[in-house]
Amino acid sequence: MHDVHVLDDSVDRRAAFEVFLAALCKAPVTDYEWLTHGHSEEECWLGVKSAHGEIVGAAYSFPTRLTLPGGARVRAAAVTGVGVRADATRAGRLTALMRSQLSSARERGDAVAVLHATQTGLYDRFGYGIASRAESVQIAANSDWRATASSAGQVRMLSRTEAAALLPYLQERLAGARPGGMTRTSCWWRRALNPASPSAPGFTGSGHQGIAVHTGLDADDGFVVWNASAASPGHDWPTEIVIQQLWAGSGAAAAGLWRFLSNLDLVDSVVGWSRPLDENLDLMLVDPRHHRITGRGDDLWLRIIDLSVALTSRSWGSGDPITLRIHDPFPIGTDESISTWRISSGNVNPSRGTLPDLECNISSLAPAFLGDRRPSELVTSGLWTEHAAGAAIRADALFSVPGSAPWSGTWF
Repeated sequence: MHDVHVLDDSVDRRAAFEVFLAALCKAPVTDYEWLTHGHSEEECWLGVKSAHGEIVGAAYSFPTRLTLPGGARVRAAAVTGVGVRADATRAGRLTALMRSQLSSARERGDAVAVLHATQTGLYDRFGYGIASRAESVQIAANSDWRATASSAGQVRMLSRTEAAALLPYLQERLAGARPGGMTRTSCWWRRALNPASPSAPGFTGSGHQGIAVHTGLDADDGFVVWNASAASPGHDWPTEIVIQQLWAGSGAAAAGLWRFLSNLDLVDSVVGWSRPLDENLDLMLVDPRHHRITGRGDDLWLRIIDLSVALTSRSWGSGDPITLRIHDPFPIGTDESISTWRISSGNVNPSRGTLPDLECNISSLAPAFLGDRRPSELVTSGLWTEHAAGAAIRADALFSVPGSAPWSGTWF
């Protein structure tokens, strides 16, 4: 057993953060970088120490609210900074950190925990599963956009001061309309709008950062923050725009913001990492080949902490009820490792002593929970087991999520 310590001191937190950076094969932060990164009282930092008192394992989280299908938001722990020093791995330290972190989140009243996985294969044993996926895309500069793709919206540039006042409220509103959308802390925004911060999304070290907002017919309905990549050899100017974050409340707002970026001077292309699967930029271009999908992968990983709160907070589609048995190989506190739930379009209730129609691990519940995958797909792939004929099809109707595809849109 390893003792897990709550880290309140800035010196200990910096040491923990550098354990995390070393796990990513990155250099330690400078004094200035740590000052710009900072830390907040609302963050929960945990560490495991060696026999000599050095921090050799670390993880921290910050509070957020996660949007579920139907628009309800639940308390969540956004997990990041997870790392174990290379000479201290494979000795149970990560397991101790994860158990302590999830137990603390449960005590705080968090219904779920979420993370972005640097390395897959680590987190499923702790109950995390892929809840949303995303694409990496590239748009050629000066692309022609269909006239019907965007309305008469306008794009205007913002200073960082203006952005700090406007974007948190705009992003929170937009994130409430998409499953997987997350609220952000003031500390997150301070880091994101400081281009010198090593934790800023899309950090390139260039120090350049552009910010713009899109205004529709009567209100602001989207925004973008971007960096310029390093210049190509033989050039004194950047040749690629890299989107840090882009939120749009409609297809017209998305087209307006992407069009604005692709028309910037001295730019060959615009790159967006981890974009939502339903952005459909190719349908907005005159020549769809100017849009390239360069990759697709996992976006948000989700671990349900409180099944009762999570299952009763999301909306359910219309259809005949199902009984779902869920196995949790990493139970938290006094939770049972097996529970059974009757799910219908009207309510969700525990169901003891009932044979299940379907069965899954808590990690494989995540792909269906926000609507990224259909239960029938998970049965076909072997991640779920169907005990009653036709149960998977009934579950498809109940788990269906009309509207936007699930997407986090927040890097941490």
